[in-house]
Order: sequence, then structure tokens, then C-alpha cells
Amino acid sequence: MNDAMKISWKPVWFDSMGAKSSCTLVKTPDVRVLIDPGVAEMQPSFPASPEQKRDWVIEAYDSILKASKEAEVITISHYHYDHFVDFDPELYKNKLILAKNPNQYINDSQRKRAETFYHHFAEELGEAGGMRERAAKKYHPPQIQDRRDFGDYAERRKELMEKGKRWFNDRAKKWNSYPEILESPRIKWIDGKEFNFGKTRISFTSPLFHGIEFSRVGWVCSILIEYEGEKFIHSSDLDGPIIEAYADWIIQQNPDSLILDGPMTYMLGYMLNRINFERCLENGSRIASSINGTIIYDHHLTREPRFRERTERVWRSAKGKLLTAAEFLGGKPVVLG
Repeated sequence: MNDAMKISWKPVWFDSMGAKSSCTLVKTPDVRVLIDPGVAEMQPSFPASPEQKRDWVIEAYDSILKASKEAEVITISHYHYDHFVDFDPELYKNKLILAKNPNQYINDSQRKRAETFYHHFAEELGEAGGMRERAAKKYHPPQIQDRRDFGDYAERRKELMEKGKRWFNDRAKKWNSYPEILESPRIKWIDGKEFNFGKTRISFTSPLFHGIEFSRVGWVCSILIEYEGEKFIHSSDLDGPIIEAYADWIIQQNPDSLILDGPMTYMLGYMLNRINFERCLENGSRIASSINGTIIYDHHLTREPRFRERTERVWRSAKGKLLTAAEFLGGKPVVLG
């Protein structure tokens, strides 16, 4: 824990430690919060044996379960298994759950996971709010403000944005067809909301794209924790961030501590093209050069050995401390051997 500050925090498990996760324990004088208690095994291309990967998952989950015993609140930014666990009563019992709203701004796979999760929550702990038919709502695609000249890619980008808006409208019809999963005294939706615990304010962004605009992977909610002028941000899965407005928000908040996921460099040329990778590097560099505090630059990023070489510009731009979670804890990323 960085106990010199009023907001103390520690990485519980991150990708640089050998399993997919960005779980973080945060403490203020008012409240103890466990952020995104999930873990998943590394992809087949990760340079380790299947046995070692499984061992890291077991070790990670043991660490997450131990950290949960210190927490009163658990937050879930979205329903990917490296961000939440379905289902362990020992992890969730007697906790206030602040979670991404599963009824909107969500893709089909995460919606299905959420339905299963809250069913298990009710079955195991008897504390979920149930489901009901819902009234239809009108959803508008977000306005995308381009802040850069995309050059030869501009026409293709315009096509993708129009396709994305059509996809969004199809999603909205789906959301209106879902039964509504209800909150309960111990389960609250976080999207765009604020929660106060004494002098501690925990606020969440409205749903943000998981990566590029209209990403089919879904949406996430970033978290901001404030106490007496200090700020801590866990950005969740913004993939870089790719989107300029998301970097602007982080810079504007000017946190003392920041958990920032990096680009999926192991997906270059597949799920991440060169144009969007360049955006990641520009936005990451802007953030690193603007924030004087500690930045954990990890998750997605440390899944292949050349991650530092490929994001060198960001590391070189750092104004304060920029390091992986493993380095913060005194080790080195396991992907480096």
C-alpha cells in the first residue's frame, strides 16, 4: 500500500503477474473498495506452459479472495471474466456491490453473463433484486467528435462510424427487449452515478466504449475515488485509451494515482490496426506527460514480450512514475522471463 497518501491502494493482481486481471484494493479513512475482482488465463500465445498459466490463475484468485476480506465494497466495471468472478459466495457475501448496469450499454455475451451472475447471487446469497418487464427507452448513438486528421483513413472511418451507429440502434432494440435486472439493497448500478462514504466520494463515468468507437466488445465504467482533494482513477478497459475524449477526461481530473490499461500490442494487425494503435500511443503519451503522480500501465499491455518496445513513446513521456503492477510490487513482468 502507498500509505503516505490519504487514499492508499495496491495492485492485487495484474497481467504483468501472469494472469489476466486488473484487480485493485483501495482504502480511504471511510471505506475499503475492491475493484474488478476477476481473473482469466493468458492467451495461447503467452510464453508460458499451460500448467504455469493455470497456477497463476489459482494464485491470482487466492490473492483476490484474501483482498476481498479487507473490503466493504466491490465494484464491477463490466462483465468480462478478468473483471468479475461468477460465482463465489465467500467473495461477495456481506459486501455492497457497485456494478455496471446490465440492462443497457451492454453486448449480448456480457448481458448473458450478468443474468447468470445475478441469478447465482440470489440463489446463493438471497440478495439480488430479481427481474421484471421494462418500459421501452429511447437511446441515441453517442456523438463522435474527431479531433485528428485521419488522412487516407477518413473515408473508411466514416463508413465504420455509420455502420457502428446502425449496430448501436440494433443494440438499443435488444436492451428494450430484455427483462430488467433490478437493483437491491446490496446491489447498485453505477453508470454515471456517485456514491458517498463519509468524506470519500466514489463516482463512475457514464458507459465508455471498451476500446474503439462502437466496439462490439461492449462498454465499461471508469471509477474515480476522491478524499480531501486526493484522486485515484481506475480506468478499466479503455485499451490505451484509444479515444481522445477519454484521455482528455483523465488529464482533466489530474489524479494522484492512475490505473491505466494499455493497448493490446499482441493483437496488432488483428483487433488493433495501425491507425488506432497510433491513437493509443498519442493518448498514452499525453496522459503520461500530464500526470505527476503514479501510473500503473498494465492490463492488455503486458501480454507479449515486446510491449515496452512497442509503447516506448509512452514510457519516455512519463512525468511521474510509470510502471507495471509487477514493478510497483518490486518484481518484473513475468512475460519478460
